[in-house]
Amino acid sequence: MTKKPHNIKSSNLRKKQLLDAYNKMLLIRRFEEKAGQSYGLGKIGGFCHLYIGQEAVVVGLQMCIEKSDQVITTYRDHGHMLACGMDPKGVMSELYGRIDGYSKGKGGSMHMFSKKSNFYGGHGIVGASVPLGTGLAFSNKYRNNNAVTLIYFGDGAANQGQVYESFNMAKLWNLPCIYIIENNRYAMGTSVQRSSAQKDLSQRGVSFGIEGDQVDGMDIDSVVEAGKRAVDKVRNNQGPYILEMLTYRYRGHSMSDPAQYRTRDEVKEVRDFSDPIENVKNKIISKKYASEDDIKKINNEIKNIVDISAEFASKSPLPPSEELFKDIYI
Repeated sequence: MTKKPHNIKSSNLRKKQLLDAYNKMLLIRRFEEKAGQSYGLGKIGGFCHLYIGQEAVVVGLQMCIEKSDQVITTYRDHGHMLACGMDPKGVMSELYGRIDGYSKGKGGSMHMFSKKSNFYGGHGIVGASVPLGTGLAFSNKYRNNNAVTLIYFGDGAANQGQVYESFNMAKLWNLPCIYIIENNRYAMGTSVQRSSAQKDLSQRGVSFGIEGDQVDGMDIDSVVEAGKRAVDKVRNNQGPYILEMLTYRYRGHSMSDPAQYRTRDEVKEVRDFSDPIENVKNKIISKKYASEDDIKKINNEIKNIVDISAEFASKSPLPPSEELFKDIYI
């Protein structure tokens, strides 16, 4: 069967926006691929959840917010860190469990934070980002600082009770937050079609009076358009808001998941026809914003950044034993 080209959707994004999006999405993809390789070589231990396939979601939404706004997410978090501007060397060092990591080698893949980048984690408990992010939004409301909080979680976490407690409180006080459900179809391994009574997750806030949109999370323009609309409403005291991003993860739930609940043909079809990075690349080429040679140059530059981050991490020292007793709060 001959592979058909990606459908090239029209783009309203400017040249710089599309090129920046391509750079950031490609950085996430190559970084995650390197993380997967390093995990296989035993350089990364513990849990490791890769963001490959979902890059358009976080990169597109970062294009809609201000530097003073906040981001909080679950354990599939490396892409969010990089999109927020965190240093790839620091992120990779944390994955390697080294002292130069963002949590000094003690947090690993799921627990990294950066106040400078307004990134509040990285949380290992399913759905934990939702009440914590709602608390951040409450703080912003209390301080009247006009900041918006982006709260990411997955389709599996959307069935957690703490999510609906948060929805209730957020709507009660019209908190300035956007709940972003990254629906990659399979949660930890069970299809949404089998696990959720209400399959349109954007409507999970209806009983609380929370508006929601279902968005093509594989298309950067669709993400930006929906994101800007939601941010504008929330920043003007019309929050909270729900965005369900229809996306897809190419790898298993974590590195230990063989993903036997779906076929290789299904994954290949998404890669061939809906890959978010190929979509952006095709838009750039069709608008003549860059040539194929320019794209190759970007790829080489990104590969170099990722290789440097891995080399830096491998040379970073392990945390000393006394570090175990620091940053502990009871």
